[in-house]
Amino acid sequence: MPVPHHASAGREQWLGLAVLALPTLLVSMDMTILHLATPSLSAALRPTGQELLWMADIYGFLMAGALIPMGALGDRIGKRRLLLGGSVLFGLASVLAGFSGNAAMLIGARAILGVAGAMLLPSTLAMIRGLFLVPRQRSIAIGIWTTCFTLGGVIGPLVGGLLLQHFWWGSVFLVGVPVMAILLVLGPVFLPDIRGSEDHPVDGASVLLSMLAVLAIAYGVKHLAEVGATATALAALLTGGLAGWTFIHRQGQLAHPLVDPGLFRKGAFAAALGANVMALFAWVGASLLVAQYLQLVIGLTPMIAGLWSIPPAIACVAGCLAAPAVARHVAAKTVVTVALLIVAAGFALLAALAPGLGLFAVISGMCVLGLGVATIITLGTDLILTTAPADKAGAASAISETGAELGGAFGVAVLGSVGVAVYQAGVAVPEGIDADRGMAAKATLGAAVELAAALPGPSGAALLASARLAFERGLVLASAMGFCILLGTAILFAWTNLRRSPSQAASRSKGVTK
Repeated sequence: MPVPHHASAGREQWLGLAVLALPTLLVSMDMTILHLATPSLSAALRPTGQELLWMADIYGFLMAGALIPMGALGDRIGKRRLLLGGSVLFGLASVLAGFSGNAAMLIGARAILGVAGAMLLPSTLAMIRGLFLVPRQRSIAIGIWTTCFTLGGVIGPLVGGLLLQHFWWGSVFLVGVPVMAILLVLGPVFLPDIRGSEDHPVDGASVLLSMLAVLAIAYGVKHLAEVGATATALAALLTGGLAGWTFIHRQGQLAHPLVDPGLFRKGAFAAALGANVMALFAWVGASLLVAQYLQLVIGLTPMIAGLWSIPPAIACVAGCLAAPAVARHVAAKTVVTVALLIVAAGFALLAALAPGLGLFAVISGMCVLGLGVATIITLGTDLILTTAPADKAGAASAISETGAELGGAFGVAVLGSVGVAVYQAGVAVPEGIDADRGMAAKATLGAAVELAAALPGPSGAALLASARLAFERGLVLASAMGFCILLGTAILFAWTNLRRSPSQAASRSKGVTK
């Protein structure tokens, strides 16, 4: 199905977008669908604490590490070919995960799912660049893509909960098999095989360096957030930074680099990438704290807490779909600047948390956050794709996704660490508690709630009240820091972009400011 140059998208192109929505939704769902299944699979597979953490983390780690190599590979062998290959691998790995007989087998299956996800995501986004050549239509298509990705993460726990009511824990993985089967049938019919103009070889050393850099940094940031500034975390960050520097240096020396360094010298590309990173920094960091607040401070069940995530998801959808329409009348860089201020306002609402207004303040803050974040990601992704040459759309998409992954990781590390530090300084463990249980209660709110339930009357109530108050103060201070960071980002973005941006008239004629 060839797409005429500069042709307006027709029925086949929009049907192609519907096909691309399937893997986008599924890859995002798999990031969160395991949450409610953890107790069931723990009872069945008896994993150790470390194995349980790797079950949850390995998917995101491997996907983040493989995004850049897979995006570049799609530019060379064809994005549809990579997409369909990823769908086969994702389906097989889903079966392997669903019928895993032990923890090691499930961890391995989740690792394969992460690699398959990295084959799927850049391909879906890059193919939108090839399907929709009119800027206005492409902006709408990217808004729909962002909506699918956002909704996938939200409905993952809900779908998992419904499946677990009727089936065993492995069913949460098997939901991907029919989706991938549909993609294999419809993909060759509605999706063109878009590839670069030349079939250059992929530099193996660059692949290894990029994966090492992203994996080491992601692991180091996560370890830093969970345990603190240990030698392991610092070594991982140092290794990742060194590998990243070597990777960037090597790209400048190659005739056909894995990632074109020239992309980062384009102001619009760098600015959009930075805005996307900060948007995910805000969303993931805030979501981590709010999820714990709803369940462990307010006392909602996981399912009810999941239902309360629907209003912020609706705000995200509104931002995704409204952003392209607004950008037709106002310069996209102006809209992104305003959206950064909206995200800062969301943090301000979270920081205004007060007794008696907890649930209202948190949900209101997350709705405002979601509106701003979705607007930024929709327009930022459009800017990233349109700034990059068409034959490098896969690599540009992968860079965008990798930036989002790292932004989320740093959001967990920075905002999560602030919340944890305030919590640990504020929680008061009653006298007479043995050292191990006391240290556990001071380390996490979950452990404190569990210990409080086991203590008699006044001691348990005092620990619970102290722990909840300390966590609430941590959430307030982390949100205040988030407000300052996002406000500073908005000011910096406006100063470096708006003061020398092209006229709004040019923006309106193109639909997006380049």
